[in-house]
Amino acid sequence: MAQEFKLKGISSIDLKNGQKEEYEVEGLQDVKVLLAKVNNEVHALSPKCTHYGAPLVKGVITGSGRLTCPWHGACFKISTGEIEDAPALDPLAKFEIVEKNGAVYIKGEESVVKAARRGLSLKCAAKGTDKVLIVGGGSGTVGLIEALRENGFSGPVTVISREGYLPIDRTKLSKALLADAKAAAWRNDAFYQDASVEFVTDEVKSVDFSGKKVSSASGKTYDYSKLVLATGGTPRWLPLSGLKGDLGNVFVLRTIPDVQQILQAVGDNGKKIVVIGSSFIGMEVGNALAQKGNTVSIVGMEKVPMERVMGEEIGKIFQGLVEKTGVKFYMQASVDKATPSKSDSSKVGAVLLKDGTEIEADLVIEGVGVGPATEYLRGNSAVELNRDGSLTTDESFAVKGLKDVYAIGDIATYPYHGPGGNGHPVRIEHWNVAQNAGRSVALTIAKPSSKPKPFIPVFWSAMGAQLRYCGNTMAGGYDDLIVKGETDPQKSVSWVAYYCKGEEVVAVASMMKDPYMTQCAELMRRAAMPSKSELKKGVDPMEISVPAEVKM
Repeated sequence: MAQEFKLKGISSIDLKNGQKEEYEVEGLQDVKVLLAKVNNEVHALSPKCTHYGAPLVKGVITGSGRLTCPWHGACFKISTGEIEDAPALDPLAKFEIVEKNGAVYIKGEESVVKAARRGLSLKCAAKGTDKVLIVGGGSGTVGLIEALRENGFSGPVTVISREGYLPIDRTKLSKALLADAKAAAWRNDAFYQDASVEFVTDEVKSVDFSGKKVSSASGKTYDYSKLVLATGGTPRWLPLSGLKGDLGNVFVLRTIPDVQQILQAVGDNGKKIVVIGSSFIGMEVGNALAQKGNTVSIVGMEKVPMERVMGEEIGKIFQGLVEKTGVKFYMQASVDKATPSKSDSSKVGAVLLKDGTEIEADLVIEGVGVGPATEYLRGNSAVELNRDGSLTTDESFAVKGLKDVYAIGDIATYPYHGPGGNGHPVRIEHWNVAQNAGRSVALTIAKPSSKPKPFIPVFWSAMGAQLRYCGNTMAGGYDDLIVKGETDPQKSVSWVAYYCKGEEVVAVASMMKDPYMTQCAELMRRAAMPSKSELKKGVDPMEISVPAEVKM
């Protein structure tokens, strides 16, 4: 039952448009509420992002009435609390405001006020013949399912996934080595059952696009009205002796069983671990294992970690931060092979570099990238795979040359229209991109007259400090980098980096400078981001009001 709760320290509301304030709720310990004003109306909302609990009082309000999380880019509609962009799954709770007797109250159910979110229910009794079949159970599938039901699609939804568990927060595998599928799952069985979503553990072997049928390894056939391919990526193994699956204690990292096997090999820690690959996965897992008391070596081909995407100057910062946890780097290095352990010839004992360096290893983790998981489409004359194995789509993620077929996530190469993109085809392996692509496809399916909803890619990582990133440098590249703040890893880092192509900022990275990334992402969507020249003259993106009109 709804009741009134008094807010501490406020006798009347005096907010300007675009302002927000957080207030404690009297009588409820450690419970707060957020007041935000947009379009001359004040709204009372849950104070924390429903993704990882970021304080929304530090988020960004746009002129269109969006509230964006300061950490990872989740967006909510202030007037309703509904989700607008990934990665949050639950909406914010919205409360009635009551002003009386020189005090301000909110009205709502106590359990909801305490929960700081509105639990999402997608109850649906599936009906009709319009069937959506989803292949793959990752981030894109999560966004797709929830947005389908949110937007009124009531037909049957079936998910075929070979992983054998419900969709998980895959970002926690490399960042935290989470090995419990139930703890990592976004939703439980009951949630999907209520939403009339059927999960099938199976592997797709072929697709008959003309007959609208999918065949699986178990011999079953599934028909569809709309097909969404979301099979993600397959980790690459190095085609080198001892590193192609021919020695024990050599792992890739993509699934819950991968993490379980790694942790089993690590045991009580204190192990010598070699990580091959200095990209995000390699850096995250190396950092996590070093913090557990292991001796970790990271081998990378670039001059500094993640140089290709982030540049040398920023890569040096990442390396310095991770070195503080005890990790040793071997950069500009090429791996020759792995050799067996002297005590057990079936397991790895060392990694040999081409310059003759030998690195002892109790276990090896390969983080050398993923390839689009589209093996089931090879040889299918109805579809054309790109050289990397991905599928080309349009802005709505519809697969080129096919009717009622969409591709999202790691397997999709789509036209990028963000800053510097100009429609250049890109394939982005980001959790947020997949989930937002799923939400976009759901809107297209549920409301065919709607236009694709563009978004700015957002990424985050944990490497001694929290990295935030928005935009994309792979579409058109960048030719200049502006870095502002403290970048010395031996000090308390706090910086923002602006990647520029000509006068245009195409991407922004930051550490310990929230909500700069979020602010810049919203400005990018509106073509309101300061130019390179303006940034060099001292213009601060945080001092620019975010317009209402979206221009991408």
